[in-house]
Amino acid sequence: MRESDDIRNRAAKIKLLLLDVDGVLTDGKIYLGRGGEEMKSFHVRDGSALVRCRRAGVGVALISGRKSEAVVIRGRELGIDDIFQGVEDKVGVLEDLLARYSCDALETAYIGDDLPDRPVMRRVGLSVAVADGHPALRREADYVTAGRGGEGAVMEVVEMILAGRGR
Repeated sequence: MRESDDIRNRAAKIKLLLLDVDGVLTDGKIYLGRGGEEMKSFHVRDGSALVRCRRAGVGVALISGRKSEAVVIRGRELGIDDIFQGVEDKVGVLEDLLARYSCDALETAYIGDDLPDRPVMRRVGLSVAVADGHPALRREADYVTAGRGGEGAVMEVVEMILAGRGR
């Protein structure tokens, strides 16, 4: 989806970026080893974009319905302190983060890929669905990335936010 002036203006106001994990920061595939160990694939460019985002003063938080040690490890590598896993009420986490970061929902962006992301996406100032996300979510999102989840979609959104901030 091409960026409109409205989307660029919304992106310029973002102070807090929230992301789902599976299907957004990863390609959505989960690899299970014999002993039940879980492996996920994270795109290095998404990671470096999140580091740039944080350094530019934008808060970053991960909110996942699942629990995975791989997410904790990757989040810590990127300097992300706010990692919420096993979350059933993503809107509740959003409300807590808005208070913690002293920002308004309109200054918040959320990137999602599936129906559990819908309630929080309806509350934020910039809702983003990845290109391979659920069709209903893509129809409702303010912006749909050109990239698929786990394949640079996060980088695309971060670059849009940073460009709006003049970086």
